[in-house]
Amino acid sequence: MACVLAYGVTLEAAAAAVFAVALVVVTATDIERRVVPNRVVLPAAGAVLVLRLLDHPSVEWPLAGLAAAGFLLVAALAYPGGMGMGDVKLALLMGVALGRLVPVALLLGMMAAIVPSVVLFVRHGSAARKMAIPFAPFLALGSLVALFAGATLLHAYLGILG
Repeated sequence: MACVLAYGVTLEAAAAAVFAVALVVVTATDIERRVVPNRVVLPAAGAVLVLRLLDHPSVEWPLAGLAAAGFLLVAALAYPGGMGMGDVKLALLMGVALGRLVPVALLLGMMAAIVPSVVLFVRHGSAARKMAIPFAPFLALGSLVALFAGATLLHAYLGILG
């Protein structure tokens, strides 16, 4: 409903709704089973990409998807125990849904993930380095903020710099 309220009855709202529903499913699954299901993320990425391209044909959508996935792929390859390939595929979905706003979502998601990480380090010391927390819920949080307020946040941030 929030997607229709924010974007009207448009293809953009449909893409946003598919994206938001996928984020809810991925978040619940990652919290419960520590897995980001391909059968949710990949079809959602395809559907969102088609809707985005029908609404606003541009290379922005596929390029943002590949760039976001590539960014997290580098992190996953550098530290395989720290991040799974499901998060990389989720980044692909984030990119095709958010386009140029995907860096906002990634940054917000990473910043949100710092909070439980710090709590684990405070409570468990160096043993916390071997503890895992699901990352997809934080990426989903960043994505939803970027979906509904990302342009405003980015404009405000760039206004401060300029």
